[in-house]
Order: sequence, then structure tokens, then C-alpha cells
Amino acid sequence: MFAELPDRSIFIIDGLAFGVLDEVAEEEKDRLSLIAVCHHPLAFETGLDEQQQKDLLEAERRALACAKAIIVTSEHTRTILVTQFAVTDEKITTALPGSDPISFAACDGDPIRLLTVASLIPRKGHDVLIHALAQLNQLDWEAYFIGSSKFEKNWASSLKQQVDNLNLTQRITFVESVENIRREYQQADVFVLPSLYEGYGMVFAEALAAGLPVIGAEAGAVPDVVPQNAGILVPPGDSDSLAAALKEILTNKQLRKKLQFGAQRVSANLPSWKESAQTICNTLRLVAKS
Repeated sequence: MFAELPDRSIFIIDGLAFGVLDEVAEEEKDRLSLIAVCHHPLAFETGLDEQQQKDLLEAERRALACAKAIIVTSEHTRTILVTQFAVTDEKITTALPGSDPISFAACDGDPIRLLTVASLIPRKGHDVLIHALAQLNQLDWEAYFIGSSKFEKNWASSLKQQVDNLNLTQRITFVESVENIRREYQQADVFVLPSLYEGYGMVFAEALAAGLPVIGAEAGAVPDVVPQNAGILVPPGDSDSLAAALKEILTNKQLRKKLQFGAQRVSANLPSWKESAQTICNTLRLVAKS
């Protein structure tokens, strides 16, 4: 693929691929203008052993050194690349993902509907959430886990077994995919996702755009996306703290309303896709002129 590109071509590569294309990047860096889009470092994915982390860190460090420019999706990732990957700040552009306008959720469900939108992979923390919900069986709630199981099939199966073992099959519904995700946000009352790490967290922004109170973890860029007036963040991987936060929001209608109104206010300041595209276009122009 690279060899077929004319000299001086600008080639944008997603970080999921670019991070392991270090050898190719080193071969082509002088002929092509490589632009990397980094959501979060590959080595930060959950479930890797120490050697895998080390190998990915080194490969991505070498690949990023070959890029003419790097586009990141959060200031958090920008800082990580500068401090841990020896990338100069001048090479990096932060382009926050955009959010589509959506009418606000009513947040008046009975029972309260908890919504989680994420692929069933270890980093998303579904297991932590299930353990937390098991502590709240006496409260009135229903949970919908929307997300694909195809990436980590064994993990997805273990989550469903966990739900079965804890007698939560009547309370937690797994949904592989939906035709209209906007409707799911609008029908929910609270958004909850205790990710162990996020380079940005688009679903958090989508939940805020719908005016949903958010419960998440203080992990990666999540605190930058979810302000205190719109959500509750707990330590990552801590099911007891998550259960306490869920109990508080399930039993305190005044708190839910406060966070709901906070999310509605935050939604007005979320970046648009037009703004994101303009930021990326500006970077492309600079690379083309260099």
C-alpha cells in the first residue's frame, strides 16, 4: 500500500494501525508525509502482559517519531505523548471529537434505566459495573449494556456468565447493536461506564449531549470530558465506590436532577464535527506547505 503512493503524498493513518507500523514508517518517513491519529497509546489497552506493553510502547514510540504531524483526541493524550513517548508538543494537534445535537432525555423512567454503551472488552470495565450492580439488587433499576461482543468473545461470554451467577439476568440486558443509538440515550435516565482508561470517551460526550447524568471512573481523559456538575467519577476498578455512587444517584432524585441540568448546560459547549474537521484541515494545510 505504501509503495503505491506517489512521493510527497500526505497519508493519514489511524493509531490502531500506525502504532505497530514502526518499521514501515521508518522506511517511508522521508518519502511520504505521515500523519498519525492517536486516540490513546496501544500499550494502555487492558489485558496486556508486561512484555506486550513494553513491545507496543517501543514500536509506537518509533512510529510516532516518523510522523510529520500527530492528531490526538484529547489534551490528556497530548500530555502522554510528550511525557512518555518523547514527542515534541509542536508536532501535536488536539482535535476533540464532535458531537451531534440531540434532544434531551426526560430522565423520568420508572424503574430508572441505566445505559452503558461500549464494546465488551476488558478496558471498558463491565465486570466492575456488574459487581457494583449486584450490591444494589434491592433497589429498582434496569440496565442496558449496548456493545459488540465480537472483539473479545471469551471476555463477553465471561461477562454474561457473571451476570447469570449473580442472578441479574432479569435486570441487565445485553444488546449487540441498535439501529438508532440516539433513541437509546433519549430513553435512558443515567449513563454509566467505569472504563479503566479512555483517550477521550465519545460516549460520555454523547450522553452529556442528551442531558444524561453520568457515572464513570477517573481514568485517562474522562475527567476532562465529564465535569463535576454533570457526573460522578470514582476510582477505576473500584466496584464498591461505583456501587456507592450508583446508590446515591438511584435514591436521590434531587441529585439526579442537579446532574441532569448540569449535563444540559455542558452540552452547549461540546465541540461540533465541523470544528473538529476544521482543526484537522488546518493541520493538513501546514503539512502540505512544509
